[in-house]
Amino acid sequence: MRSNLRDVNRNYPSFILSLRSKISTINMNKIALITGGTGYIGSWVCKYLLEEGYSLRVTVRSKTNTRKFAHLEAMAAGSKGKLAFWEADLLKEGSFNEAAKGCEVIYHIASPFILKVKDAQKELIDPAVMGTKNVLQAATQSGTVKKVILTSSSAAVYGDAADMTNQGLTAFSEAQWNTTSALTHQPYSYSKVSAEKAAWEIANAQQEWKLVVINPTFVMGPALTPASDSESIKLIKDYLTGKFITGVPELRFGIVDVRDVAKAHILAEQNANAAGRHIINNLTLTMLEIGNLIKKVTGKSFGLPFMTAPTWLMASIGFLFGVTRDFVNKNAGYPLIFDNSKSKTALKLTYRNVEDTMKDMIDSMKKQGIV
Repeated sequence: MRSNLRDVNRNYPSFILSLRSKISTINMNKIALITGGTGYIGSWVCKYLLEEGYSLRVTVRSKTNTRKFAHLEAMAAGSKGKLAFWEADLLKEGSFNEAAKGCEVIYHIASPFILKVKDAQKELIDPAVMGTKNVLQAATQSGTVKKVILTSSSAAVYGDAADMTNQGLTAFSEAQWNTTSALTHQPYSYSKVSAEKAAWEIANAQQEWKLVVINPTFVMGPALTPASDSESIKLIKDYLTGKFITGVPELRFGIVDVRDVAKAHILAEQNANAAGRHIINNLTLTMLEIGNLIKKVTGKSFGLPFMTAPTWLMASIGFLFGVTRDFVNKNAGYPLIFDNSKSKTALKLTYRNVEDTMKDMIDSMKKQGIV
């Protein structure tokens, strides 16, 4: 036994290389279905999986809209993995069934992230909830899927920052559920908690596959496609174009790098013991601190906010920024803290420096002509 251990220690580099080779071979035989693979988070998940040699089936609404997935084709061309596109619609029952057959894992990432909507039920709730049901039903019917990684959100954990104070909490953890959002208040958050609850109901009613959930906070970092319509990119663009020059409300956001979120998805899939929900959050920043961070990494000061505006003022003019008086009153000035310990211990996730996150994000926006 000791001799064997000495042999392993002596040949440590070759032993690790051999192990990595075996893992890579396993991954090259693994077929994964990705919904939302062309989006902000999904593109990074696809990139990492392709690099590991997975065979990916990415669902799109139409294969004729090649602009949406051209960046994925370019990634696949230089990777060990394989890539194929399948047409499917979140709102169409059964449209994911064929794509799921033969897959071992499904990453369900697709869900609309829109803050300004005209019809919340049609634009947010229906695609989030119905899409989740259709994808998970496809997993059950496939006969091959063993694990589903669902992209939920911290919005499924809480609705407003005031919830933490009202519930007597020192931090939000995976034990909490959003109970304060509704169709008429924080509809995006309502769509996320509704979809995740539907997912757990379906998962608990079957024994074919295991559900693991990722709950990221506000996602930032570089986008791999100029076609991304991420709300975080819109927010940073607003900073850089001087929208907040007169001041920002005392709102706090949990911040996490898009690359860390993507890694969390893959760690959740590859770790056989991963279970339940996982808050993915690096740190919490106020809107003024975000502006100061932008100033630090860019050296820019003109147009960036230099003060926090009074809550009463933001409540009065919030409509100019797309937020309601009710939202401002339930979020401005309240503490917001997330317990991310499970992501570190269960997933072994390490977080990037937030300065790197912001710098890389702005550099990618400039490269893609967004700012």
